[in-house]
Amino acid sequence: MAKHNDFGKEGEAAALAYLLQQGHVLLAQNYRYEKAEVDLITQDGKVLVFTEVKARANNDFGYPEEFVGKKKMKLLGEAADEYIYQNKYDGDMRFDIISITKTKTGLDIHHIKDVYFPSEGI
Repeated sequence: MAKHNDFGKEGEAAALAYLLQQGHVLLAQNYRYEKAEVDLITQDGKVLVFTEVKARANNDFGYPEEFVGKKKMKLLGEAADEYIYQNKYDGDMRFDIISITKTKTGLDIHHIKDVYFPSEGI
C-alpha cells in the first residue's frame, strides 16, 4: 500500500479516536453507496453525524479541508440520504470535516462542524 494510503488510514483512525473521546458513538465506518463513501457515521447525542476525514502530510498546498469540494459534498449527501433511508432515521443530522495534518510532534486535528446542509442544493 502506498505511503499516502497508510497515512490516510492513520488519519481516519485518529479522527475516530478523537470523536469517541468527544462522546460520539460509532455507527458505521467507510459506508459506501454507489460512487460515494462516508468515512465515519457517528451519533453525537441525538444528532447523526456524517464525517469526511482529510489527512495531509503538510499544509504546503493548502489545508486538508480545502480539498473537500462540491462534488464530494454532493456524493456525501447522496450517501447520507441512503443511510437515513436504510436505517429509517428521523432526526437531526449534520455534516462535519475532520482535517488532520502531520506535525513534528504528532497530528494536528481540526474538527469543523456543520459544513454542509443537503437543502443547500449543491
